Amino acid sequence: MSVISEPVSLSWHDINVYTKLSLRKRKKRDPRHILRNVNGQIKAGQLLAIMGASGAGKTTLMNVLTQRNLSDIVFEGTVRLNGRIADANRITALSAYVQQNDLFIDALTVREHLMFQSRVRMDQFLSDKLRDDRINQVMQDFALTESAETRIGKPEDTKGISGGERKRLAFASELLTNPSIMFCDEPTSGLDSFMALSVMEVLRDMAASGRTVICTIHQPSSEVFSVFNQLLLLSNGRVAFLGKSDKAIEFFSSLGLQCPNNYNPSDFYIKQLAIIPGQESQSKEKLETICDRFVDSPYAKEVMPEQICEQFISSSKEDIEYKTSRRVYKSNWIVQFWALLWRSHLTVMREPKVTRTQISQTIFVAVLLGFIYWRLELDQSGILNINGALFLLITNLSFQHAYAVIKTFCIELPLFLREHNNGMYRVSAYFFAKTLAEAPFYLLLPFLFVCIFYYMVGLNSGIIQFLTCALVSVLVANTACSFGYLVSCMSSDVTIALAITPPVMVAFLIFGGYFLNNDSVPIYFIWFKYISFFYYGNEALVINQWQNIQHIACPLFNSTIDEIVDTTNKTITSCIPNGQVVIKLLNFSENNFLRDILALVALILVFRTLAYIALLNRSTRR
Repeated sequence: MSVISEPVSLSWHDINVYTKLSLRKRKKRDPRHILRNVNGQIKAGQLLAIMGASGAGKTTLMNVLTQRNLSDIVFEGTVRLNGRIADANRITALSAYVQQNDLFIDALTVREHLMFQSRVRMDQFLSDKLRDDRINQVMQDFALTESAETRIGKPEDTKGISGGERKRLAFASELLTNPSIMFCDEPTSGLDSFMALSVMEVLRDMAASGRTVICTIHQPSSEVFSVFNQLLLLSNGRVAFLGKSDKAIEFFSSLGLQCPNNYNPSDFYIKQLAIIPGQESQSKEKLETICDRFVDSPYAKEVMPEQICEQFISSSKEDIEYKTSRRVYKSNWIVQFWALLWRSHLTVMREPKVTRTQISQTIFVAVLLGFIYWRLELDQSGILNINGALFLLITNLSFQHAYAVIKTFCIELPLFLREHNNGMYRVSAYFFAKTLAEAPFYLLLPFLFVCIFYYMVGLNSGIIQFLTCALVSVLVANTACSFGYLVSCMSSDVTIALAITPPVMVAFLIFGGYFLNNDSVPIYFIWFKYISFFYYGNEALVINQWQNIQHIACPLFNSTIDEIVDTTNKTITSCIPNGQVVIKLLNFSENNFLRDILALVALILVFRTLAYIALLNRSTRR
């Protein structure tokens, strides 16, 4: 384990945390006081375990110390690094945070994951050799060398690394940058006793190398408990004990609370600090007494002397000022973008089932619709059929491509938020890399669909008309993709995204000019027509199909009225003579073709800009 060159001590002073209530709830009740006057400190080279019963405030204190997940609470007090008040950027620059849930891109191998981490978290001016050496070193430290070329996989999937290897990989990812402070939230969660002890020994080694290590832990085994050298016990939002773990027994003994022989000390502390159901008032009174006795005890004075802040200010002040004054991001936008594009490309290419399904779906639907509208005749009855085929082309491309991307950002949102809050990359780099990696599929698939569908239906045979139809189809498909990205960025999960998409898409479809004539749109819905990509795509395809059609066959000019009645069982009183009349009957205009193309391009840009803003808004909620 490499030795840290710049030790950092962490202290927190008069921390008070309250729940944040809405205006409606505020009238009914007061905000709940989660943490009450919590003070503490940990020096470099120490391993501090934060323990307490459920609801004691462990996670809330960790959030305050790391300056994360604070959107739903209000807190007072200060967090200091070497005696100097620290903000979120300073803490992020100096620390690493291993959270309880391990989040990875399952398609990457262990080495590829660490390569990506090194690109966005280590200094961009490091040589490739130094970067590779560091990756090999952390893999060796965490016994990941044999799994270097194995895909990470998913926990529920048998193909991939084990649960213990996933946890060690999480630590290895954070240790790449050689941080001064390590925060760990429930690092032994989900591990067996042997693996839990192994992980805690790794944390002990980190502290021995000069790092400041803080972790929350829930009911550790006696072996795991023996690894800690510092212990913080929380009870009902207050500090019940802080100091060396072996002195906790002395403190509780002074209160008349004796830990039985051969009894796990952690179980004993949790039992003494828990609120017993049915005895809430007596339990709370007991806990208040314990906390009050600790504040007045010599143990509290020993761990938090009054002169601690001045002492920290005089120690390594220049080092902290230098490191924390630097920008949070270790690499520039270009490096972040290429690293994210490389990762996204690998993710897309290693999902062959999805790719094959999309291609098969495109070919199957195109062939099916091609046979349904097989070789339409350019006559009076064919006009309605051709217009229906064109609108169905737009409809299929829109729904297919909107639903294809609806999960893109929803699924990766937790990972994105974690990595972004760790200062790994900017929102813009992630958004553009993610959408660009998927772009080739959404350019080729609509073109493939048109290649099959166009000539099976027997649309305008001119090569210019075919290429124009392909262009419009690609634009419509990518507009639908952009709308799907917007919904995906706005939604917190896939279920919400799938619930939002259908009604909005149907509204766009209604104002597309096929089910409702262009001139029949109510004035109060006219604005919706102008943001409907169905409308612009339909008008462009209708113009492209009909503007050069000078003659449409009409039975009135070839047969008598009696013959027409006999063959069609209805009387035809008039015919549509050419394509220009078809366009006018739909209340479209040939002069709008360029406008339709530009409108589709504009909608792509608008939807993607709004999607980026929605993602950016999510990222700012620390």
